[in-house]
Amino acid sequence: MRLSARRGPGSDTGPSPAVLALAAPALVVLAAEPLYLLVDTAVVGNLGTVPLGGLAIGGGLLAYVVALLNFLAYGTTARAARRAGAGDRAGAVAEGVQATWLALGLGVGLTALLQVLAGPLTRLLAGGAGPVAAAGEQWLRVGSLGLPLLLLALAGNGWLRGVQELRRPVRFVLAGSLVSLVLCPLLVHPAGLGLVGSALANVAGQAVSATLFVHALVRDVRGAGLDWRPRLPALRGQLVLGRDLLLRAAVLQFAFAAAAAVVARSGTAQLGAHQVALQLWMFLALVLDAYAIAAQTLVGHALGAGRPDAARSTAVRVSWWGLGTGIVVAALLLALRPVLPPLFTDDPAVLAQAAVVWWFLALMQPLAGVVFALDGVLMGAGDVAYLRTVTLGSALLGFVPLSLLSGWLDWGLAGVWTGLTLFIVLRLAAVGWRVRGDRWLGGTVAG
Repeated sequence: MRLSARRGPGSDTGPSPAVLALAAPALVVLAAEPLYLLVDTAVVGNLGTVPLGGLAIGGGLLAYVVALLNFLAYGTTARAARRAGAGDRAGAVAEGVQATWLALGLGVGLTALLQVLAGPLTRLLAGGAGPVAAAGEQWLRVGSLGLPLLLLALAGNGWLRGVQELRRPVRFVLAGSLVSLVLCPLLVHPAGLGLVGSALANVAGQAVSATLFVHALVRDVRGAGLDWRPRLPALRGQLVLGRDLLLRAAVLQFAFAAAAAVVARSGTAQLGAHQVALQLWMFLALVLDAYAIAAQTLVGHALGAGRPDAARSTAVRVSWWGLGTGIVVAALLLALRPVLPPLFTDDPAVLAQAAVVWWFLALMQPLAGVVFALDGVLMGAGDVAYLRTVTLGSALLGFVPLSLLSGWLDWGLAGVWTGLTLFIVLRLAAVGWRVRGDRWLGGTVAG
């Protein structure tokens, strides 16, 4: 199915390659950062528990900020894809210019703010002043210098996805990750910089990726004959999308934090099992979220071209791909249940609790696959206000209350993960109902 006159990864005549040609490179980009962080954690872990705790606090704070600002990628994709689908590639590139200005402004401002608040924030998370808080502050002061670079890469990812260019982002992100991978062990150990070396390696890799993204934008801007002036209407439109996506991300973070707090009060074994299962859930969410990115791009192109039938067809296709992949993932999790948990811990108590939560983790995957795919459909249509409301409602009426009730009634991990399952079910019902109707087809992301 061709969604625009211009050939690209999504313009295949067959339906499946269009989805997979976009989802596969998106998955590489999504997975690159978490996989690097695992290596970074292993390198710093050899320094001892204090540097490792400092990395967890400082790196966690920076990751939280970036997660809240992910609208620079997702919102820009929706806007750029709509313009590209209408045959206005120059307009799609212009969205990249405005997103780049927004990324730069937010990045510089937040970096300055983190420099001022690095000490208080790390002490708050560490439970007071001490070696771990000091190590976290040290990492954050250096690591936050890369925040503008991270946000520039998010904006670059966004507009390139919108014009169905996903191969370049893969190269740019992998180039940055490779630089960080090489520098991290060298700076931490032989160079003797310790935790600061870890932060510098992060910034160096981010500088490489950001430079490549900006260079790609410069070339396309020059080719389209565009200028670099900030344009308030476009910036305002991006901020409106960003407001809803940011609020949605903040509610998600709050819901997971509340659940973790409840589990922590249940016992150390329960908390350990929860951490293992949750990290696997987050990683698998990245796998399934690749379909959301494909859906965003294809739906945006279809609606920009005035083809709601193609947008609806994309919604059906990505839902089936999400469901099928979720079923495969669930089967693998169940088959590997005796193998995977022992890779994370050999504590019998933690393994016993992991056995409880494993069924929730596995059986949730098919539902999550459809939910994430339909999230991408509605984002591509610019229907983010509805997604915001659905996420708020599902979290505040389902996930959080059931998690708190689990703590009160001593239901343990089973109760908390029942809450997470309810969260997914409520979202599935809401986004499924929305996509069955027609209102989402009239959404707009242009401005």
